[in-house]
Amino acid sequence: MLYYLFDWLDKEFDFPGAGVFQYISFRAAAAVIVSLLITIVFGGRLIAYLKRRQIGETVRDLGLEGQKEKEGTPTMGGLIILMGILIPVLLFCKLDNIYIIIMLITTVWLGILGFADDYIKVFRKNKKGMNGWAKIAGQVALGIVVGSMMYFNSGVVIKEKSDVAEYTQTHNLQVETAYEKAKQQFNKESKRSTKTTMPFVKEHEIDYGKLLKFVGKDYKDWAWIVFIPIVIFIITAVSNGANLTDGIDGLATGTSAIIGSTLGILAWVSGNIIFANYLNIMYIPNIGELTIYIAAFVGATAGFLWYNTFPAQVFMGDTGSLSIGGIIAVLAILIRKEWLLPILCGIFLLESLSVMIQVSYFKYTKKRCGEGHRVFLMTPIHHHFQKKGWHESKIVQRFFLISIILAVITIITLKLR
Repeated sequence: MLYYLFDWLDKEFDFPGAGVFQYISFRAAAAVIVSLLITIVFGGRLIAYLKRRQIGETVRDLGLEGQKEKEGTPTMGGLIILMGILIPVLLFCKLDNIYIIIMLITTVWLGILGFADDYIKVFRKNKKGMNGWAKIAGQVALGIVVGSMMYFNSGVVIKEKSDVAEYTQTHNLQVETAYEKAKQQFNKESKRSTKTTMPFVKEHEIDYGKLLKFVGKDYKDWAWIVFIPIVIFIITAVSNGANLTDGIDGLATGTSAIIGSTLGILAWVSGNIIFANYLNIMYIPNIGELTIYIAAFVGATAGFLWYNTFPAQVFMGDTGSLSIGGIIAVLAILIRKEWLLPILCGIFLLESLSVMIQVSYFKYTKKRCGEGHRVFLMTPIHHHFQKKGWHESKIVQRFFLISIILAVITIITLKLR
């Protein structure tokens, strides 16, 4: 909203300083600051309200040290994160940008889904919450919406090769005008595509549509049959991975902030003609606007840590954990970097795999030996380390360090073929 106001003031009245709102870097910085203020200032008030209404967490007895002290801690704090994202985005983003529209739909959709799950747990006193299949159905429905908007909307395009230097020489452009002219031309030449980034391969890209080459010459017209299910799978997997990671104070929140910061860098370079050319990656017109959304996301998750670090004053609940996981998944899909998620979201993947391995091995040994055996002391895997005697703070800090290392590796993959 402020973007349009100051744009109007700049054009109509040449208002001093109004032109600064045209810069993504300025609006992203403003989004971070506003998001932090919202989560820290208004977060405290929301926590006080939750305490007054006695909206607290019911903790299951898992035999973990310090677990009982968490009984009654306010939950549904994910509302703080959602406010910290949505308000700055509405203030500073171009709301007609297709990528921002998709992210607003994603945020509200998953926020409602997570809120419904928390509502059932807290107010209906059902510890299991929403039926698992109903939750997955909500995630699948979002995947269909996001996948369809990406595939069928004419505004979602890419420029596969963006050789600015070659374009400059060919058109005899001066250095000061080269990049702007190239950007305008490449925006015109950009096209709809189901190509995405694939690390560690020669061309660094794959095309989902080519999986249907056996159909014939018109295989690209049917690429949505492959593309949309992949989008559904990624959203569901990452959203549930974040949900599993939210088991000890600050772990999911801090990890998500690190992941979000990395995605912000990737979004910015993908939408910048100069850096896309230098890194030899696909240039995505108008994707730079997502940098502002991601800045708000990082500010919201980092600000939530003010209250969520050990000992936590509030838990995000499924309102937060389902949302942040799905947001991360959709952001990666939009910037065509979804196959970097197994590296970047390595903590989420580790948490999910630990549960899958534990359940599978227990069922296998019970069927084969008559008695089920376990690989880990408890899953998700952060509880395994708690059982070994590690303090929550130590687990969180070490997982943060691992997450930072994975983030650096993710960025490095852009130059590895």
